[in-house]
This record gives sequence, structure tokens and C-alpha cells, in this order.
Amino acid sequence: MCYTFKVTDMTCGGCAASITRAVARVPGVSAVDANPSSKDVVVAVTTDVSRETIIAAINAAGYTQITSVEA
Repeated sequence: MCYTFKVTDMTCGGCAASITRAVARVPGVSAVDANPSSKDVVVAVTTDVSRETIIAAINAAGYTQITSVEA
């Protein structure tokens, strides 16, 4: 399963790297692709990981302008 988020306060490659590191530490996350150009963060999960858990990890990395995109 994959979740897609728009993170509008992700503005550069450093931001994308920070988000990727934070989300990759969440148990059950198998892959993270953060693209600062499109503002998209795509997260693949292998277990029951909620959207809220992923959003909390992005928030913990310092990013708060997040919209969940339905797949």
C-alpha cells in the first residue's frame, strides 16, 4: 500500500532528505520518495501504518503544511 502527501513547506533537497529520514524510521515503512519540485511525498508501507502516523513523522521533522492525497 502507498500513501501520497503534499508537503508544501518542503522547499529543497535538504528538506526532502530530512522528511525521508524521519519517515523511513517509522516501523512498517518500506520506501519513501520525497520530491521537493512537486512537493509530493510517496510512502510505501508493508504493515498497518496509518496516514496519521506518517503525518506525525513528517511533523516531527519540522514540516507542518501537509495534505493527504487519496490514491
